[in-house]
Amino acid sequence: MKMLDRIKNAANSRKDTKFYFFSGKGGVGKTSVASATALWMARKGRKTLIISTDPAHSLSDSFGRKIGGEVQKIAKNLYAVEIDPKKAMEEYKEKFMPEIERMDFLKGLGLDETFDIAGMTPGIDEVASFDKFLGYMNSREYDVIIFDTAPTGHALRFLSLPDVLDSWIGKMIRIRMKFSGIANMFRKFLPFGSEEEQSIGTEHLDEMKRRIEEAKKILTDPEKTSYNIVMVAEAMSIYESERSLETLNEYGIPVKAVIVNQIVPENGKCEFCAARRKQQLSRLEYIRKRFGKYRIIQVPLFKEEVHGIRALEKMGKHIYGSSSS
Repeated sequence: MKMLDRIKNAANSRKDTKFYFFSGKGGVGKTSVASATALWMARKGRKTLIISTDPAHSLSDSFGRKIGGEVQKIAKNLYAVEIDPKKAMEEYKEKFMPEIERMDFLKGLGLDETFDIAGMTPGIDEVASFDKFLGYMNSREYDVIIFDTAPTGHALRFLSLPDVLDSWIGKMIRIRMKFSGIANMFRKFLPFGSEEEQSIGTEHLDEMKRRIEEAKKILTDPEKTSYNIVMVAEAMSIYESERSLETLNEYGIPVKAVIVNQIVPENGKCEFCAARRKQQLSRLEYIRKRFGKYRIIQVPLFKEEVHGIRALEKMGKHIYGSSSS
C-alpha cells in the first residue's frame, strides 16, 4: 500500500499505535513536514503526539509556541514534546550510572574491556535520549506518534541504538552471572554486601533490554512504522538521502516515502525562478530513477516560511490532499 494511502487509512482507523519518522539533512524542512503531518492526523480525529529528538528544537518554532520537555497540548487531538538531551542525560546518569560505578571494582577481575562503556556506546547523551524515546514509543495513549528526528547522520545513529544497546546490555548481564558465581565463592571472605546490593541494579538492565527488543520489533515492522526521508532537489541533499537509504535498509527499517520539499512553482515572469525550477526538474528526474520504488511526494516552495497552524495546514493539504477519505 502506498504511503499516502497508509497515512489516510491510519487517520480513519482505531488500531495499534502507528509510528512515523521524518528525517533529512538540516535545512530541508523536515520539521515542517513532520509538524504538518501531525496536524493533518489530529484534524482527522487521531490522537497524535509529535516528538522532537533534535537538540535544535525547531518544533517550537514550527508551531509558533514554546513546547519544552513536558507534553503540551497544541490543538484538538494534537500534543507535542521536545526531548532535551542534556536533561535526559542528567536523569539517566542519576538513575543508571551509580550501578556502573558500583561495578567498577570488577575491573580488577580482568574485565576491563567489558567496562569500557564509552567504547561500547554511541554516547551517554544519545543513550539517555533513547531511554526517553522508548518510554513514549511504548505508550498506549496515542493513536499516532510522529518523530521529528535529528539531521540524517545523527538520526541514523540514534536508530541504530537498539542493536548497540542490546549488545552492551547482553554483556553486562553475562557479567552479572559471572559476578554471581564469584560472589558465592568468596562471600565468606570479601565484603560483597547484602543480597540486594549483589543484584547490581540488574532489574533496570533487564527492563531496558526488554524495552529495546520491543522497540526493535516496532522499528522494523512495516505495519507499524513508516520512515520518510525529506530532501530538497539539490545534489548534496540527494547524495545524503542515498546514504541514509542504504543504512536504513541495512537495519531493516522500512522506508515508505521520499518527500521532495521546496519545489519552485512555475513562474514565466521570473527568469531566476524559471532557471531554478529547470534545475530542480532535472534533479527530480534523477530522484525518480534512484528512489522509484518509494512514493515520491513533491511539496512546493511557499511564499512565506512555514510557521504556525495555518501554514502547517496548507502544507499538509499539499502533501496528503484535502479529502477526508
